[in-house]
Amino acid sequence: MSRGSNSHSPFVLGFSAIERSFPRGVKASSDGYPPYNIERVLGDSAGPARLRVIIAVAGFTADQLEVVEQQEQLVIRGRQTEERERSHLHRGIATRQFQRVFLLGEAMQVAHASLDRGLLSVELTPRASKQD
Repeated sequence: MSRGSNSHSPFVLGFSAIERSFPRGVKASSDGYPPYNIERVLGDSAGPARLRVIIAVAGFTADQLEVVEQQEQLVIRGRQTEERERSHLHRGIATRQFQRVFLLGEAMQVAHASLDRGLLSVELTPRASKQD
């Protein structure tokens, strides 16, 4: 069974030539947690097009989330600690750690991250070209 084109791998963010150079599912988490979206945000007169990674992180606070750009990768980690003082009658929301890794093209950088209503939004922008 064919898996189709690799040109739209959600784990490689940047330019299409870079996206095509990696196999589909590079650095993929095996269980799909937490769910995420990747949006292309069109540029305007104020700046070029950019990318936005949005991850559903309900139950996490800002201090339990880590967003790091390292070695051309965007690494997003969530760490919660077990709350011992609660007695659950039903527990459907797990206290669960996660790590999501996305490969970034050389031309992309993390601009900023924000947490709003249980969604972590990470903005990626093109790097400024080096002028000597």
